[in-house]
Amino acid sequence: MPHQAVLWYDFAMKKILFSAFLAVLLSSVLPAASKTFDMYVIDVEGGKALLLISPSGESMLIDTGFPGSDDRDAKRIAEAVKAANLKQIDHMVTSHYDGDHVANIGATAAKVPMKAFYDHGDAAVKDPRTTESVQAYLALAAKAKRVVVKPGDKIPFKGIDTLVVTAAGKHITTPVKGGGAPNPYCKDTQPMKWPRADEDNSENGNAVGLLFSYGKFRMLDLADLTWNREMELMCPNNPIGPVDLFMVSHHGNDISNSPALVHGLQPRVAIMHNSTRKGGAIQTMQTLHTSPGLEDIWQLHWAYAAGLEHNTPSLFIANTEDNATVANVLLNPPATFGQPGAGRPGPGGPPPPGGPGGGRGEHTGPAFWIKVSAQSDGTFSVTNTRNNFTKTYAARK
Repeated sequence: MPHQAVLWYDFAMKKILFSAFLAVLLSSVLPAASKTFDMYVIDVEGGKALLLISPSGESMLIDTGFPGSDDRDAKRIAEAVKAANLKQIDHMVTSHYDGDHVANIGATAAKVPMKAFYDHGDAAVKDPRTTESVQAYLALAAKAKRVVVKPGDKIPFKGIDTLVVTAAGKHITTPVKGGGAPNPYCKDTQPMKWPRADEDNSENGNAVGLLFSYGKFRMLDLADLTWNREMELMCPNNPIGPVDLFMVSHHGNDISNSPALVHGLQPRVAIMHNSTRKGGAIQTMQTLHTSPGLEDIWQLHWAYAAGLEHNTPSLFIANTEDNATVANVLLNPPATFGQPGAGRPGPGGPPPPGGPGGGRGEHTGPAFWIKVSAQSDGTFSVTNTRNNFTKTYAARK
């Protein structure tokens, strides 16, 4: 080998060895890149679809939104699954059997494989639409693994402590770490009386509620749990303690989201699965805005019911209406889900179009999701994919 070639070869080998040594040295003194607990709050316009990815890469989907001949919600869920670089859903949780939560599961499973199914057991109601949804769900779950959960159970979501706090009308009775203290907000919260229907024994009142913990970060999602069931969980003592993130119950309707629950949890951030005409009730928005320590509310849609005074700033809203539509809504307020005569869940209203859960929203334009990324030290960020606005929340002190 010529002398110059030998020198070049010797120099190249030394460079490679030095680079390898430097990489080893840096890996020993620098912390490993932090893995995150990611969440995609998918827009199914007044239904529910929440995609979760653990730091280990396992996936969980809570509910699948509305059915429809156009497979709208199934497509939106599949888009989020693709964005998260997933091939399947490891854990499919059906919080309850109302149509806006379960009736789209067949279309979704046709697009995204599902490994295991979790639910609260037998349906609480026997109306034809619910029975049809349950039968379709059970036929799908029978082809895989099905688990009926109860309060106190844990779903084996690798990397995330996932505790069932409510299911089938029951709740945990043993406080979790950080919980168990008297709840001062119970004394000013009165039970709700249902004029015509016992909502507490509806599918909503039987919903599966989950507490997720990743190190110091904590998130609570009670699906559509009703006001009185919330009080049974949270009063007189608060078994959960403070949380960082609260997935606003029941799309922001005011037969849920009692002060005993929301103020007792003292969340720093709240995210609402609402549509333009479903959720965002004024009472709920007032409860959120006055919750101790709350920093921000994020919404999937600008809520007609909340008006200018109670909607969160548009920076925090994933899907907004054009100015002409908003102006028309303010001048000629349309009926919104939950108003008297507009159907459940407003106390005493007639059954809504499309069965329990209400009719699906028909927002025009693209559908944007809200993404959350949490670290084990309690730090988390929330991103509005409509405008790419991101806000990071430091760990709770």
